[in-house]
Amino acid sequence: MAPSPKIPEEIDFSLFGGAESLVEGKQPPAWLPRRTEIPDARSSQDVYGASPQDPSDFLWIMTEEPHRSRRKVIMKAHPEVTKLMGHEPLTKYTVFAVVLLQFVTAFLLRDSHPFSWKFLVAAYIVGGTANHNLFLAIHEITHNLAFKGVKANKVLAIFANLPIGVPYAITFKGYHLEHHKYLGEDGIDTDLPTRLELLCLNNVLGKVFFCTFQILFYALRPGFVRSQKPTYWHAIGISTQLCFSYLLITLVAGGKYMVIYFIMSSFWAGSLHPLAGHFIAEHYVWDNLQQETYSYYGWMNTLAYNVGYHNEHHDFPSVPWTRLPALRALAPEFYDTIPSHPSWPMITLNFIRDSNVGIFARVKRPSREKKRAEPPPVELDGGCADEAGRASGTEMDKQEAAMVRRKK
Repeated sequence: MAPSPKIPEEIDFSLFGGAESLVEGKQPPAWLPRRTEIPDARSSQDVYGASPQDPSDFLWIMTEEPHRSRRKVIMKAHPEVTKLMGHEPLTKYTVFAVVLLQFVTAFLLRDSHPFSWKFLVAAYIVGGTANHNLFLAIHEITHNLAFKGVKANKVLAIFANLPIGVPYAITFKGYHLEHHKYLGEDGIDTDLPTRLELLCLNNVLGKVFFCTFQILFYALRPGFVRSQKPTYWHAIGISTQLCFSYLLITLVAGGKYMVIYFIMSSFWAGSLHPLAGHFIAEHYVWDNLQQETYSYYGWMNTLAYNVGYHNEHHDFPSVPWTRLPALRALAPEFYDTIPSHPSWPMITLNFIRDSNVGIFARVKRPSREKKRAEPPPVELDGGCADEAGRASGTEMDKQEAAMVRRKK
């Protein structure tokens, strides 16, 4: 149909309720800086320029998490990837060295007051870095990548937990494995912020508070979202940590300050610390993308068990930290063509000051239990006939599957 000559061409019909007037139809201003980058400059993939996200809710999607399907494709394209899998003997020696460093530092500070400048600076620089390293050592051990045996890995995790001051290693294992298996599923993946956090912290001051005390959010949130059934390993971990702290306080002169140093180090490790940027970098949505996992390939990975290789880690949790760079080099067509973060320290700063990212910038999926409980959808123009057709179609699918089994 030809346009009417009575309608002036200069009229902008988007002002009359077209898609361009909606939030989801708008394009981000061209002057907004990108927070991520694509490592391969030759990549022709253009993923930027998407519509801004609604800051009043999380990014709800119905698709499957991307790592399972990418793992299958990579294993088909590079079957030699299986050679990278297995435990890493170097992990236990690194853990012993860092635990010893923390013991020596705490012992040297046993006569210093916790609020003295020497104590505070040491707890932030040495203790924060060391305990963050131990956080990620426990993360590595959680995947049974330090020893071949499961029990040996649990014992090492409890040992690595000693300078952290709070017993969490065994509890973390259960929650973290669910984070991998049910990535983004609401009510199961406890790495996801809750609705209450979204309502209370979705502004600059809220984000400052979140970044300062995020270690407490990660420690307390799981208990409110999804409680665990205690096991004897939980009892061993808790009793070991409490006995260690008690013996340190009662048998060592200045032992109380040593315990305070350990706990203060853990607080700084999960607060406004350069390494703590990885908590936000890994799964928050950036640059209006629907990508839910991001990697970081900078030098800080040397202090953090290469946890920056996070897409690689989620694709292949059985590949230890020392071989994640080799995994990326093996399959650059999969990893160097997707956006990644250039810096961890800038992540925290940009998270706080950028209105296009916040607590809302997380991908969420309805839990599988909720999906199964919901009735099957009905077409908008359907009715009894469509529902009957769907039922008959389902029955035909069952009959076809039965015929295939009989042929086999």
